[in-house]
Parts: sequence; structure tokens; C-alpha cells
Amino acid sequence: MPRGGEPDSPVRATAFVHWLSSVASLSFDEFLKMEEKEGEQIVTPWEVAAAEKGGKIDYDKLIDKFGCQRLDKALVDRVAHLTGRPPHVFLRRGVFFAHRDFNDILDAYERGERFYLYTGRGPSSEALHLGHLVPFMFTKYLQDAFKVPLVIQLTDDEKCMWKNLSVEESQRLARENAKDIIACGFDISRTFIFSDFDYVGGSFYKNMVKIAKCVTYNKVVGIFGFTGEDHIGKVSFPPVQAAPSFPSSFPHLFSGKDNPRCLIPCAIDQDPYFRMTRDVAPRLGYHKPALIESSFFPALQGETGKMSASDPNSAIYVTDSEKAIKNKINRYAFSGGQDSIENHRKYGANLEVDIPIKYLGFFLEDDEELEHIRTEYSAGRMLTGEVKKRLIEVLTELVKRHRAARAAVTDEMVDAFMAVRPLPNMFS
Repeated sequence: MPRGGEPDSPVRATAFVHWLSSVASLSFDEFLKMEEKEGEQIVTPWEVAAAEKGGKIDYDKLIDKFGCQRLDKALVDRVAHLTGRPPHVFLRRGVFFAHRDFNDILDAYERGERFYLYTGRGPSSEALHLGHLVPFMFTKYLQDAFKVPLVIQLTDDEKCMWKNLSVEESQRLARENAKDIIACGFDISRTFIFSDFDYVGGSFYKNMVKIAKCVTYNKVVGIFGFTGEDHIGKVSFPPVQAAPSFPSSFPHLFSGKDNPRCLIPCAIDQDPYFRMTRDVAPRLGYHKPALIESSFFPALQGETGKMSASDPNSAIYVTDSEKAIKNKINRYAFSGGQDSIENHRKYGANLEVDIPIKYLGFFLEDDEELEHIRTEYSAGRMLTGEVKKRLIEVLTELVKRHRAARAAVTDEMVDAFMAVRPLPNMFS
């Protein structure tokens, strides 16, 4: 459209009418938000989208925008040195790729100072998909390697507000998701799981109020992108997710004299919450929480963002049968192979877009086998069907193990993990 604002051809006039009709029903705030998003990748706790339709998330740009640091080999090697065990596959292969002050956590650990872990889950679905398991698998490794306590927040209140679930349904899903989390193998003597509806109050609520007083409305809108159409429950939620970063929120675990540091393993879309928290922490007398952040586990259809619980064929769920896993991988997993065997033998596969290779990068433990598959597949000597067959084997075994572990989790075990209790041996 020319600068004067009038369409100068029938084609442009038609485009203008379509655009006008698309925005006519928007509020002013929604219109401004749409204009800001256009041409930019979007990464918030509730929305992930590449800059271009069908494009990929640019993690280098995300690091620059968020102001976090790239997790380099020196830090990975230092973890191995301090813990005396090999770094987790997610560290070795850059799944967890960014951090905030992780080096400070390692410095403190080396000096003999204590820290604790904090991660969480928003319970909006009956079952977890593999992308949901990634932070918990990695957090278990950190708990075992550093022998430190862990708090796991189930934000049933958040999902009640964002997903329009009833309070009762949100609470039910929280307990169901807790079973999947416990099935990851966490040490009950070092782990406290809580739901917001059940636990928030007392010292936790005091910290929420202190945090809320430090954050202006303009600040929270700038960080999270809230609009005039969002209800006040959403605007008031960030202090709830921030409060577990401060040890005094858990007086049954940490005495008033304790001020251990907090390390938060999470996907990078959760970073906005903790940018806010880190800004507030020194004003309240706490250490800034440190973060170690992962990339998104891609959908089967391609690496355009994170998996979507709204599309069951975009993900492998821990409840999927062996037949369902095989069907989803063969039918929906986007391939970087060529359109014919002849061309594939000649040109090889494009590993940058191949989802089976990316999934194997997450879950195939053997580094040598993975490198062999990558080499043979990119050279055209291995076909897409062979790579998918190996992935089906790996995921089937992973899901089978998880389902067996979850079947062993009883309601009494959930109650035990969620009981408000001291953990006297949590640092031993």
C-alpha cells in the first residue's frame, strides 16, 4: 500500500480489504500486539512461533534478546570434574544450551556451599509427551550428581486460568502429572512436590507479596506482553512462579538462617519469569536464581517450535502403545531424506531438518552409534526407513520403561512426595 494509505491497484485493494477484515474484530491492545509480533519470532511461556511460517527458532537471537549466556564446553567439562560422573547426554549434545549464572552455582558448590533445584510443570493434560519429560530427566541427573534437594511446583492455578479448566480438574491433573514426574526416579528423601492450590500461603505467600510490590504493571506488561484483554489473574500470576526461587518459601526445608542458592532447569520459554525474579531478588536480600535452559523438543512435523498438546499427532506421549509410536514415527516424523532412493544415494539426507535424527540426538545414549548414523545417513548410505526403525526401537523402550515405573506409583506415594515435611538428609 502507498504511503498515502490508499490501495493503488485491484490486487492491492483486495489485499487491503482482507487485512482490514482480519483486524476489525481485534481490540486496540490486540492490534498493537499483532503489529509487534509480525516478522519476529515469539517465545513466551504461553506461545512459541518462528519468525516465518515453517521456519525454525533462532536460538542465537533468543540468547541476545533475553540476555542469557551460551553454555560452553568449559562449563560442561567442569560439571564432569566436580561431580565425578560423565555429563548428561543433554549437556553433551547442547540440548541445554544457555544459562544464567550457572558458573556461580559451580563456584559455590566448589566452596562447599549449598544450593537447591527448582523446576515445575503446568498440568494441562492427562499424560505427558516426551518434550515434557526432558526437564525432569535432566533435573534427576542434577539431583543425583550434586546430591541436592529439589522442589517441584505444579502450577494448577496457572492452568486453571490460562486453559479455562475448573479448579477441581486442574487439581486432578496435577496429581496425575505428579505420578509421571515421580516415575522419572526422583529421590523422595531429597524431593518436595507441591501444587499451588494446596501449598500457597504462609511464608510462600509473604514472598509473593514482596515480589509483587517490586514489579510495576508496566514492567510486567513489558516482560510478558499482557494486554487489556487479559484478566487480572494472569497479571498476578508471575510472583507465584517466582516465589520458589527463594528458600524462605519453604520454611520446613530451610531454616531462617539458610540462604542457599537456587538453580532452575527449564526450557528457555520460561526465562521471562526468572528475568523478573532476578531483578527483584537482591532487593529482597536473596541470591539471584541461576538458570540452565533447554531448547524446545520439536514436533514430529518439523522444527518450528515446541510440541503441542492440542495436536496428538505432533508428539509421542508416554501413554502411546508400541503400535502408536511406530505409526506416528513412520507417518508424521518429518524426513530430511531425498524424494527417491536414487537421489538419496546421490545427495544424502539433510540432517538440519530431519526429525528422526533430532529425536535420536535427545534419546540415543551411545555417542558413537549416533555419529555413525549421522555419517551414513548424510552420505546416503543409510535410508530414512532405517533411521526411523532405530528411532522406533529407542522410543518404544523409553516409553515402556516409563510406563512400568508409572504403574508402580501409588496415590500413597504421591501423598508422601507432596507431604509438607522436613528432609533431614537432603544434602547428605
